[in-house]
Amino acid sequence: MTFGKAGETALSQWMEENARVCWIKHDEPWTMESDLISRLDLPLNLDQNRHNAFHGRLKELRAQARQRARELCISA
Repeated sequence: MTFGKAGETALSQWMEENARVCWIKHDEPWTMESDLISRLDLPLNLDQNRHNAFHGRLKELRAQARQRARELCISA
């Protein structure tokens, strides 16, 4: 699913202004995910994150958004 050209442009702009990324070098980075999710508050990550108070609500909101997206016309 996409937001169409205008929506993707708006999302990219929002990410440029608001999203932050950092990284560290690690020989086996996949081993860190469970540990980080268990120790940090990462409300937008649903995988392995059922303990987060926002998990159920976010899962519901994402399901509603997917359903709404399926009902919309596909745009360029």
